[in-house]
Amino acid sequence: MLTLWEIEKRKPDQERKMVYRRLSETEFEDIASRILYEDNHMLIFNKRSGEIVQGDKTGDEPLSETLKAFVAQRDSKPGNVFMGVPHRLDRPVSGVTIFAKRSKSLERLNAMFREGSVEKYYWALTSIRPEPLEGELVHFLLKNEKQNRSYAYPVGAGARVPEGAKEARLRYKTLEQTERYWLVEVELLTGRHHQIRCQLSAIGSPIKGDLKYGATRSNPDGGISLHARGLSLIHPVTREPLTIEAPVDWTPILKR
Repeated sequence: MLTLWEIEKRKPDQERKMVYRRLSETEFEDIASRILYEDNHMLIFNKRSGEIVQGDKTGDEPLSETLKAFVAQRDSKPGNVFMGVPHRLDRPVSGVTIFAKRSKSLERLNAMFREGSVEKYYWALTSIRPEPLEGELVHFLLKNEKQNRSYAYPVGAGARVPEGAKEARLRYKTLEQTERYWLVEVELLTGRHHQIRCQLSAIGSPIKGDLKYGATRSNPDGGISLHARGLSLIHPVTREPLTIEAPVDWTPILKR
């Protein structure tokens, strides 16, 4: 059975009108509990693995539309709800995701992400010890559109870099280790396709559950153990510094 969002999406542009489905009490409370920050200009959300930020070929309802429905219902808003997407996380990744509630905010956030003025930190679980335990990784990454994956190429004298490859840089450090897993914090210095997944795999430490980049088995939920832990930015309108962290409970995994 098609949702209202799916029905409206299939109509020609000139026939569309904004229709927001009504969330169940359980879904409404779940969405409300995962809002990390909200004001008149933006909403910052703790995404789960498996959720999509923006519509794609699957036809599944994206968070941008779910949040429109949530705001319309919560605020009894009769008109359209604006929910722009300046920042995306891959479907199997969880954590901090920003949505813009005004076109002005979206324009400014787009520029901030493009210029690299938003600091982003991730947590990853690996089942192979990173060597060394901390450092900076620099590769050239080439995206393969058909495979929806990237390939890493070394940097240095004599290295052969394919046409179209882009430099990718990140810093990482190991925060904790157990008998089976290493908890690694990653600071992104550039924003490339599947960058963390690809670069950690390139040093022999693929992310837990990430079959595409060398993990030996999948996670039970089909996601990967990569979490957008936090970000720091200057508020696009008020100009106040803002730091947001998204909680994640990997204790049961780390104790295995």
